[in-house]
Amino acid sequence: MATKVYIVYYSTYGHVEKLAEEIKKGAESVEGVEAKLWQVPETLSHEVLGKMGAPPKSEVPIITPSELVDADGIIFGFPTRFGMMAAQFKAFIDSTGGLWRTQALAGKPAGIFYSTGSQGGGQETTPLTAITQLTHHGMIFVPIGYTFGAGMFEMEQIKGGSPYGAGTFAGDGSRQPSELELGQAFHQGKYIAGITKKLKGTA
Repeated sequence: MATKVYIVYYSTYGHVEKLAEEIKKGAESVEGVEAKLWQVPETLSHEVLGKMGAPPKSEVPIITPSELVDADGIIFGFPTRFGMMAAQFKAFIDSTGGLWRTQALAGKPAGIFYSTGSQGGGQETTPLTAITQLTHHGMIFVPIGYTFGAGMFEMEQIKGGSPYGAGTFAGDGSRQPSELELGQAFHQGKYIAGITKKLKGTA
């Protein structure tokens, strides 16, 4: 039976979604792993999103809390708002109370990826504060550490991400994830998928 890895994300301007797509490719590069992209529900109206200049949402399906149970491992992604996960993603997490009561997600490996507006905008505080959500669900947080190798020490170009997980800088919205950032996202997907597969194999 295939190992199922879900990449569950919220993206306003598409930066997190680009990382999610690369993470999916990385996860699927592991033999025996099936990866699927999911979006969490939007909480803002079309009118407000229009005023923000946000593009239309993609065709990636919207997930419900109960569907999380079907995954063997989950990688969560979101933009930062004042150094923490965006309210849309927090609202989705807040809707998982039923899963928390039954500890339906306990023991499942989980990763985190993110996007921030600036270099001091939460590349570490965003995933760090998100770990509390995983902890209450009993999930196993899987950081990438420095397994991405030399890319973790890049100093000649701006690069998002940290030992917590893949990341990118959106700037004013015009900057797109770099090849290095996309490479780190691919690595994260492959790395966490491999660990998820190992854990499932020993269950």
